[in-house]
Amino acid sequence: MAFETITLTGVLDAANFTDSGYMGLTGPLANTTQRRDIYEVYMGGMAGASTPTPAVLGIDSVIGATFTALTTGQSNSPLDPAVAALAAPQVAFCTTTTKPQRSATLAKLALGFNAFGGIVRWNASPGSELRMIGAAANLGEASLSCYTGGTPGLMNAHILYEQY
Repeated sequence: MAFETITLTGVLDAANFTDSGYMGLTGPLANTTQRRDIYEVYMGGMAGASTPTPAVLGIDSVIGATFTALTTGQSNSPLDPAVAALAAPQVAFCTTTTKPQRSATLAKLALGFNAFGGIVRWNASPGSELRMIGAAANLGEASLSCYTGGTPGLMNAHILYEQY
């Protein structure tokens, strides 16, 4: 999943996300056993001034529903062109009618940086990927979002993951 440009919107844990202010990844709604492992997150700052961005990769305790398709500058496709199409694919999103919420107690990675030219690249060590299963709350959805307390700035970002 890649977003050419995004400005995260700061929200507290257990509060509704703001449309287009986060990057979400959820499992196929028709499959409760399919897994996804996030093994890389990259954020590159594109802001024109100093903008501390307290970014968080975490599991969502309230999952999004009724997803709007990604738009120009946003994509979700395999890196390998030979991959077979999944019967029940994952869903990448940033706009929903039911807003997701980042969990206050489940897995989270603090990835804060200054979006004025700063770079964050997190790579999971083998076996320590952020894992999701199915599409249920507390298990199947993760998001790259922003905590309150900064002034989030323009950036580009990608999340590399594997679904199996």
